[in-house]
Amino acid sequence: MLNWLVGALGALIVAGAAYQKQSLSGSGAIAAILMGTIYYGAGNLFWFGTLLLFFFTSTVLSKYRQSSKQDLEKSYAKTGNRDAGQVFANGGIGMVLCLLHFIYPHEAWKLLFVGVMATVTADTWATECGSLSRKPPRSILNGKQLPAGTSGGVSWLGSMAAALGGVVIGAGAWLFSQWSGLESHFMTYVSAGLLGGLAGAFTDSWMGATVQKMYQCSVCGKAVEVHQHCGEQTKRSGGWSWMTNDAVNLISSMIGGLVAWLAAGLL
Repeated sequence: MLNWLVGALGALIVAGAAYQKQSLSGSGAIAAILMGTIYYGAGNLFWFGTLLLFFFTSTVLSKYRQSSKQDLEKSYAKTGNRDAGQVFANGGIGMVLCLLHFIYPHEAWKLLFVGVMATVTADTWATECGSLSRKPPRSILNGKQLPAGTSGGVSWLGSMAAALGGVVIGAGAWLFSQWSGLESHFMTYVSAGLLGGLAGAFTDSWMGATVQKMYQCSVCGKAVEVHQHCGEQTKRSGGWSWMTNDAVNLISSMIGGLVAWLAAGLL
């Protein structure tokens, strides 16, 4: 019971501060409190700390040179102010894995979790850093240059940021597991974070270029993820009707988790 109370209090403090800083919307704060309570109550510092590592680093990056990203953010379905849907898309699978580990403890749940969190971190870092690249992104499908902010575009800067984000999550998860008294191998966790994060991030980009629901701005002609752009309603231009940005995040994080688990098994 004490762990659940500690988790609830810690989640309330973090979510409240994030709400004040406008990093979370009202619904996002409520979802974060629920999620944080479960992460620590059913888990421990390994689960809760890794979640916070993703949230804090991603929040800092979203605020870095924010004025330079404002125009690009108008094309994205989700921005730095995370709502409940985005909170659950980024941390919902990890919460399920935490509960599964609570019911039936197994190392596989932890490795899958590392890959899931590495994916959402790598994807966020790639977006935040890639948007600052001086060179235009290239299509993940054919390598052609794309306008900055186009879904499915990748850059060297964004890719390097994704790799670093995966490594940070892997190393952080290993450290938190040590502090929690759990057995873990440093290189296994770092490799799982790196490979899982990259696999998930590139899956996210590929889905963004192929199946994600997209719109086209009737004013500037740009392909965007939002219903309104340049002050006008956008028109549906492609993708599957149910494949929202949150759905893409969920699926890509599952892919990242599986890759991390397989990579750890090979090591």
